[in-house]
Amino acid sequence: MKEISLHILDLAQNSIRAGAKTVAIALCEDRQSDTFTVTIEDDGTGMSKELAAAVLSPFVTTRTTRKVGLGIPLFAAGCENCEGSFTLESTPGKGTKMVGTYRLSHIDRPPLGAIWDTIVLLIQANPLLRFCYTHTLDGQGYALDTSEVRTILGEVPLDTPEVTSFLTEFIRNNEQELREVPKP
Repeated sequence: MKEISLHILDLAQNSIRAGAKTVAIALCEDRQSDTFTVTIEDDGTGMSKELAAAVLSPFVTTRTTRKVGLGIPLFAAGCENCEGSFTLESTPGKGTKMVGTYRLSHIDRPPLGAIWDTIVLLIQANPLLRFCYTHTLDGQGYALDTSEVRTILGEVPLDTPEVTSFLTEFIRNNEQELREVPKP
């Protein structure tokens, strides 16, 4: 995939298909250590040790609509090809945690892309789930938790156009502010 945000969309969809009620997505950029880390954690059905080890193969999937699953293998390969790493931890009945790290300055590291569109699309398509999104750059950052948004909005659904427009602008503005963080 051409952008990290598209990998995030695909991997978060795995969490949703696994019955997650909460999906946490965290981005951590550290220019000092030259790392860009993507963490996706859910409280879905989880996987056995055997399945967790096997999903790195594109020929293993739990989907019945096709016989290949490329999301996890492509993400893992992308991280490793950019002098990074990938780990997957999963416990049946508890959930799954995936951590992919890229070397931040690697010439082949994909750009983040329009992460605001990715996060808002996930929320809009799954308004009853809890999404926790954080992004830090050199220790400075911001967070969005849909449970907090629900508390503030009361009965207003998260998938209404006004709410999705607000969330898009909130994330876009915060992303822009992060780009203005001076280098250490």
